[in-house]
Amino acid sequence: MEALHLKALREKISKCMGCGICRGVWERKDQAMCPVWATGTGFEDSTPRGRVTVAQDILDGFIQYSMPLAESVFRCTDCACCVTTCDSMDPETGDPIVDVPSIVAAMRMDLVENGFVPPHVRDYFKAVHVNGNPYKLPQEQRGKWAKGTGIEPFSGQDYLFFAGDVGSFDERGQVMARSVATLLVKGGVSLGTLSDRELSDGNDARVLGEAGLFQYLAEHNIETFREAGVKKIISLDPHSFNAFKKYYPEFGGDFEIFHYTQILETLIRDGGLVLSGLKARVTYHDPCYLGRHNGLYDPPRNILKKVPGLDLVEMKRNKKSAFCCGGGGGNFFTDMVGGGINSPSRIRVREALETGAEILAVTCPLCAKMLDDAVKDEGVEDRFRVMDVSEIITEAVAG
Repeated sequence: MEALHLKALREKISKCMGCGICRGVWERKDQAMCPVWATGTGFEDSTPRGRVTVAQDILDGFIQYSMPLAESVFRCTDCACCVTTCDSMDPETGDPIVDVPSIVAAMRMDLVENGFVPPHVRDYFKAVHVNGNPYKLPQEQRGKWAKGTGIEPFSGQDYLFFAGDVGSFDERGQVMARSVATLLVKGGVSLGTLSDRELSDGNDARVLGEAGLFQYLAEHNIETFREAGVKKIISLDPHSFNAFKKYYPEFGGDFEIFHYTQILETLIRDGGLVLSGLKARVTYHDPCYLGRHNGLYDPPRNILKKVPGLDLVEMKRNKKSAFCCGGGGGNFFTDMVGGGINSPSRIRVREALETGAEILAVTCPLCAKMLDDAVKDEGVEDRFRVMDVSEIITEAVAG
């Protein structure tokens, strides 16, 4: 049984102190830092420390890859909270020595290459490979979300606007994509879309261990972007932002990458959008791929702080300690985490409610969908809304 990808990380794995701080509070699962541990499974392999222990046991030959092990490994949401809370720091760089997400990613790649792929994950890979998107819908439908927004086909504008799979095909994601695009057009930003010429960004395929599929998607998109003359990309989805910024350069994809909140922040600061105000109490949820993975915590908050009358309040867990909605690591499509009343998204909604806010602001279409569903499951639709930051600004724009 091969563990080639895991072997490359042997030295890092052996440095784990096994202290357990990465899993959070033992007595109260709803305060766990790890969203999988928070569901209350009670098994050590559902914690970051447990995953490192499993990796050590594989390398030492005590256990082998198997389908039951795969079911556990594929539950990780790649939220990286274990990384930001790890107490084992490199004295020279100040970075955590034990990067659990990279260890999980290596195990997933090994599992994929050894043929141990849970059915839901396998179905996701197949859908993306065959259709170019996980929704199994014709690529011709990818650009339909843009109707009525004023955004034009890309023909050399300053920016390419990339809506991603969820923004293109999911009903909630489409609402968010239209809101952002309409606002940017209103603000005078020069941007266009390639619609059905794009494929999935590949971020979730990569984190789920299908390196070959990710490379295929990345190379296809890079070639398409180059042929169109794209230099700068505005991403709706932090997952796309993460893939373009961190992993596309490995395949020659050297573009300037922006999340839409960075552009929106500049527009509002420079007077491109004038805000009349909105009286509301709002709390903001940090998406994992925008915050912990890429360090963008301030642009969404700076935008909200510019709205006259808006009261921005923080949840107890925010910024680098923000609790994951549960949609990362491919779980949005595979639903490997589950959790019922203690699903990560429902825990997060309850945390938001504790602030007394009436609006939970988001900047990720996956977070929007996950948290929207959680609000319904919690039965608080009548007093609590999930809104994308652009939707809030649209309500606050003068005229």
